Amino acid sequence: MEVYEAVTGRRTIRRYRQDRIPDLVLEHMTNAARLAPSGANLQPCEYVVVTDPAKVKQVFPCLKWAGYIAPEGDPREGERPTAYIVVLLNRTVREAGGNHDAAAAIENMLLVAYAEGVGTCWLGSVDRARLGNILSVPASLEIDSVVALGYPNEKPVVEDERGSIRYWKDKEGVLHVPKRRLEDIVHVNEYSRRPSRRGLEA
Repeated sequence: MEVYEAVTGRRTIRRYRQDRIPDLVLEHMTNAARLAPSGANLQPCEYVVVTDPAKVKQVFPCLKWAGYIAPEGDPREGERPTAYIVVLLNRTVREAGGNHDAAAAIENMLLVAYAEGVGTCWLGSVDRARLGNILSVPASLEIDSVVALGYPNEKPVVEDERGSIRYWKDKEGVLHVPKRRLEDIVHVNEYSRRPSRRGLEA
């Protein structure tokens, strides 16, 4: 799979088949995270990979899903994640900040997962205190985000934003995700009130 194909094809997945994800895929994901850019090369990110079914079940209530369409957007029993990767910031390595490092690492993981056929959902709305207790996270490490994982059991579609960025489900249960058009966000050489993709093609 080409990189551009992975970037443009990846979608957030919130409904999953219950097949186990191979350890090698999880290793590839965390290794890709390890090699992401890091400010001053401090590398404050660490990761807890959660695959034990009992632990996976405990993690789920610590997360909030799909605010625009809750509770319909919440994964149902039998379609919940089969694994998680919890992204941590080590505050003995970097006292503050590091969120850009985490974001770069997470995007690497999402793309590797997609290339391997694994669906992902990047979650920032997390009960960090509760999750930290479940996973025995030391006080010196801060939970940044959680990446939920599982083989996809849905196929969200992208559409041009037409006055609202709220994602929605149609009567067949297909998730529609509005994205701003390229010509509305790209400015060439200077900021313009009316950006145009044509400038890139000139």
